[in-house]
Parts: sequence; C-alpha cells; structure tokens
Amino acid sequence: MADFRLVNPEGWEYDLQSVYSAYIGYFQLHNIPWYDRTWGQFFETFEQFLGFSWPVITVTDSWTGRAHIVTRLNDLFGETLPTPDNMLKVAHFETSQRHLRNVADWATYKKLYTTLPAVALAAFKTRVRAGEPKAIRELWAKRDKTFLAIDFEWSERNPATFLEWGYAAVRCGHLEAVGAWPPLPESNYRKGHYIIGDYVDKIVNKHCPTYPWQWGDSQIIPRTKLPQIVQSVISSLVSPDAETTANSLVLIGHGVTSDIQRLEETKIRTMHDPKTGKLRAQGSTLSLGGLLHSLGIDPPCALHNAGNDAFLCLLAHLTVEDMGRPMSGYLKAPGGSGSPRVRERGGLDGVMDEMGLVRKVSKYGSASPPETGGSWKEDKDRDRDREKEGWVKSAKGVRSVTK
Repeated sequence: MADFRLVNPEGWEYDLQSVYSAYIGYFQLHNIPWYDRTWGQFFETFEQFLGFSWPVITVTDSWTGRAHIVTRLNDLFGETLPTPDNMLKVAHFETSQRHLRNVADWATYKKLYTTLPAVALAAFKTRVRAGEPKAIRELWAKRDKTFLAIDFEWSERNPATFLEWGYAAVRCGHLEAVGAWPPLPESNYRKGHYIIGDYVDKIVNKHCPTYPWQWGDSQIIPRTKLPQIVQSVISSLVSPDAETTANSLVLIGHGVTSDIQRLEETKIRTMHDPKTGKLRAQGSTLSLGGLLHSLGIDPPCALHNAGNDAFLCLLAHLTVEDMGRPMSGYLKAPGGSGSPRVRERGGLDGVMDEMGLVRKVSKYGSASPPETGGSWKEDKDRDRDREKEGWVKSAKGVRSVTK
C-alpha cells in the first residue's frame, strides 16, 4: 500500500466486494459453470478473488455518505465478461484526486478497509462545512452533538476592540439523556452575555449601536479577562477530535468567519479544525433579521447585541434543521417586547431546563432560568435593582449611571 499514485475519481464506481457478489449471483442465475473455467479459482472465495490484483481507490457515496473501496472494470481474467446489473455503483462525493492502490490479498484489503471510517468522517465534515442540508440534518438527528452559536460586537472604528461577546448553546446529548427533548429555546439553551467594562460609556457605535440583552443579566468584565472566559465556555463544551470520531462541538453563526477570525486573534483555541464552507458572494448573504423573517420568527428583542444575536442565530439554525417544527412559536411576546414567552405544551406543569430540572411555568407562561425574569413584574423589579447598583438599560445598551 506504500506505492501509490494519484488518479481522478471519475470512472471508479464499482464497490469491489459487490463485484464479487454480483458475479456469483450472475453465474447462478444463468447456470454458468464458473468452476470449470480457467479463471474459476478466483471465485472460490472473496480472498481468492482479490488475488487477481485489483486497482482501487477509496471514496464516499454522495448520497449515503458511506465509504467504499471501489474499482473500475476492464477485461477480467483475459476475457470480456458481461457486467451484472446488480453491482453496487457508487456516485463519488470527492472531486479531488485519490490515492491509487493495488489490492492483491486479504491482508491488504483488510488494512485498507480499516481506513474507511476516517474517509467517511472527512467527507462528512466537508459536507457539513459546505452547508449540505442532508448532512446537517443527520448531525442534528443523532442528538449527541453540542451546537454553539457565538457573536462578537466590536468598535466600528477599530475591529480589534471588542465591546461584547455572547453565546448560546444546546447540548443535545445531555438533553436527550435527561428526557428534555425536543429542546425549548428559552429554558434549554445555555446562554451568556459579557460586556467589556473598559469601554462602557466610552465607545458607542454609530451605525449599529448595541442594545440590552434579552435573556438575563449581562456580566461586566475587564478586557483582559475576555479570552479566559471565552476559552472556558468553549472548553466546557468541546470533546477531543480523533481521526475516526468527530468532536462533539458544532460551531455555527451568522457570518461566522469573522467571529472565528476574532477567536484566532485572541489566541483562543476552538476545535481541531475550525474551517467553514465557501463564502457567499458579497451582498448575497441575508442579514440576521432577514433570515429570521424568512423563517417566520418575530424576534422579541433588538439585534446588534452579542447575546441576542447568538441566541437568535442558534434558534434560526435549529428551526431550519428541526424538520419544519415551528420553533418560532416559542418566541411570542405581547407587543414584541418584554420577556419571551414559552409556548405551553399539552397540559405540562413545568419545563425541563438545561440541567434537566423541571421548573414550574408561571401564570404568565414564562419558564425563564433563575434570575432571568419570569413575568413582567419580575423584569421591572430586576431593572430597578440594576439601577440601584449603578447600571441602567438604554437604547445604547447597558450603561453606568455613576462616574
């Protein structure tokens, strides 16, 4: 297997083992005494069939995602044998050149066969990064990954100056294990919002000013602590990446390429290979607001807040991938403001939160996590407490009222 060259995958379409299986069936169907032919010994077992020395490459099927060892058929055993119609033909997903190998014995075939999981995983990652709907739905359907949406807000004058960071995550494996499936956005998403205290009241964006976080209390942090906090959040969600097993974290976002660049600038490690698919042409990408509108989601909060944007980005993604279930029904707020409401479900008295604990739904229909407000009155009480502490919410975000 050490001696190989590169070939284009076009024309390499027959699964090698299916070639053997198809011919055995063909000989039986047409009453052909293959055992009397000069090449008969090659069909006694699949191991002896490999002795003919087959040129092969490894590819994945573009529809099933399964990896195969495929060959091409020319003259076999010095004769022109008919081609059975029940051979497995593989429509290759790969477009780049593949390694050509010759398989002449069982040991070589077995060694090549053990590489198929890695081949399938590499192709699957490529499909996910390219945004292939079928691959992403398969990822969501497994219910074992963690989907993380992140968003930075930075100064319009200096993109290297971070003003906010927000995230929202849904841990599918954990929620499935504790019976909290399907996840409810407000109660089952882990979420957070951090404001860089160094720039409060000092830097205000003119074109896209920041707004208050809808889903709880923002945390004010020093600029120097942001990398540590972001790293700790990501580290708590990601698992090791192996050659045949993908890590558990799926990073999503709206215009996520720029967010990944920000992570790299701050030396924050995300995952083994945080690549994205092809970018849309400039001007062809829907704005986050436009995307939400196209999905029928009426956001109960203002955009251009890192926490709000991350939450709504995750919601939009899972709305698309949840097989058409109207997740936007969970986000209905009277007049489009105030605490988001959680749609009641068939007589349930409570909602299971991100930790798997069941909490009562208030008479207002809210199932907010602790300290995020469960009613209009609680929202007002929390704002009053924040004013006493020296912070208020305004159209420009959280601002200090003390100098």
